[in-house]
Amino acid sequence: MLKLRLLLPALVLTAATALVPSSSRAQPKDDTLKATVEKAAAYLKKSQNENGSWSAEPQNRGVTGIVVTGLIRTGTGADEEPVAKGIKFIEGLVNEKAGHIAGNDSKAGLINYTTSINIQALSAANKADKYKGVIGNAAKYLKEYQWDENRGKKDDSDYYGGAGYAGDKSRPDLSNTAFFLEALKTAGVPKDDPAFKKALVFVSKCQNLESEFNKAPWAAKANDGSFIYTGANGGENRRSDDTKGDTGGYGSMTYAGVKSMIYCGLSKDDKRVQKALEWIGKNYTLDSNPGMPEENSQRGLYYYYHTFAKTMDALGVDEFTDTKGVKHDWRADLLAAITKRQEVDGSFVNKNDRWMEGDKNLVTGYALMALSYCKKK
Repeated sequence: MLKLRLLLPALVLTAATALVPSSSRAQPKDDTLKATVEKAAAYLKKSQNENGSWSAEPQNRGVTGIVVTGLIRTGTGADEEPVAKGIKFIEGLVNEKAGHIAGNDSKAGLINYTTSINIQALSAANKADKYKGVIGNAAKYLKEYQWDENRGKKDDSDYYGGAGYAGDKSRPDLSNTAFFLEALKTAGVPKDDPAFKKALVFVSKCQNLESEFNKAPWAAKANDGSFIYTGANGGENRRSDDTKGDTGGYGSMTYAGVKSMIYCGLSKDDKRVQKALEWIGKNYTLDSNPGMPEENSQRGLYYYYHTFAKTMDALGVDEFTDTKGVKHDWRADLLAAITKRQEVDGSFVNKNDRWMEGDKNLVTGYALMALSYCKKK
């Protein structure tokens, strides 16, 4: 009888828990997301420059776009501080003559990259009437600098269809091309626009997959479906400091490759996408940038996080099943990985500061962009 009395409270508690709606049981996750976002936004409000930008010149031209996009997508209104000041700064970068959004002076570097980011920021502001012309001109600018016949490259070139950091001499890479494609998609460029078809040629030539789409000698070495930094110039990579000799694929570029292929119109049934997803299934993790050598495992981690989130969203899945058959709630995994890395002041920073990830503003912006996908639509 005593045992029964002891069990009754537990049984009542279990029954009560079972009757709680699933949305209520999910509340702690929602609370964690909300708290993490609020702390990050509070940090960014304090770290903003007087002119509305974040970080130092000239990097602030791109960093500000990342921060503004991350803040808006996680709930800060376009007319609220500090976003309104950030948008005003971006408005000042509009080059009406050239069409890009990187400035009117000699400091206007990394133009394709910066313009692609700022298209996303102005679009996120959701003021179509005000920015429609600016975004349209910027998309036109980006397309004009895509490597194609107009720039002396045919589709057999490893430059063809790609986008680089800026200008006529900037060789294309997958990172810039991924931002370029997202900018075109955000700008409302039609899916059948030739720019997407051309870009697919380049993206396919960045994949470790020997096929009719990539006949480069290095593609057959790993042949595992992963992606490298660029197929241009015979293949260059960023897994290590050996940019030419190491053509192993890694997470941030593989996810960027999958996302780009989907934006270019490929279905998940295409063999290029399938092979890449197979690699992801073997290397699913949020503890590191997978595929990197151990000593560089944290390199580009926050870039990886926001690219991972966008790719999973583009795939339209709530769960990802790895090659062992384990199902992953990728949103929960991503939220847990990010929140445990938040600094006391609300910021995020990568102690491996390669690719500017020692910049708290940039990395906190990346984190917010990733977190914006952690809540189901």
